[in-house]
Amino acid sequence: MIRLPVSFLVVLFFISGFTNKRNTRDLVKENDWYIAGPVKENQTTLNEIRQKEGVLRVTAKDSPVGEIELNVMITASDSNDGVATNLSDHSKFVSITYKSTQLIKLQAREGNKEGTGCIHGGSHPRVDLPASPNKFTTLKIPWTHFKQDGLPNGKLLDIYNLCKFNFVNYNPASGSVLEIKSVILQN
Repeated sequence: MIRLPVSFLVVLFFISGFTNKRNTRDLVKENDWYIAGPVKENQTTLNEIRQKEGVLRVTAKDSPVGEIELNVMITASDSNDGVATNLSDHSKFVSITYKSTQLIKLQAREGNKEGTGCIHGGSHPRVDLPASPNKFTTLKIPWTHFKQDGLPNGKLLDIYNLCKFNFVNYNPASGSVLEIKSVILQN
């Protein structure tokens, strides 16, 4: 029988991914979310369901007028505003598990130039989350894919000044649904 030294087993345990899991955060589990637009749920209901069921669920009202915006601060805040987050050089992507009846634009909103707060407007590079109406889909999106206005040559996202994510449905149809199970960041 071959006996492995205990120190080897400890090293193997850490290499196996244990340390990687400690360097991630799931914004669905950890942070309050905010909603705006023609939806059936309000902010309180949205967060109660999130805490109870572990999923965010947003449903467009009948004959919706205007866009629907679901957003979350990267660093938890008591409001829909706060300080920007400086992600480490080790952070390379965000992983999102979602189900949606329509295309969703995922905006990564940056903070002000001083890095002291988040402003409405400003820079928000984005990517598309394709419709996935029948099953949950997980996308691992590199930070380098976030570009201003979603343009191929758009300004890249500054991960050292990241405020929040906005999940936007610009043209909601009656009864359209967005569900999010996880938004996992590498720290």
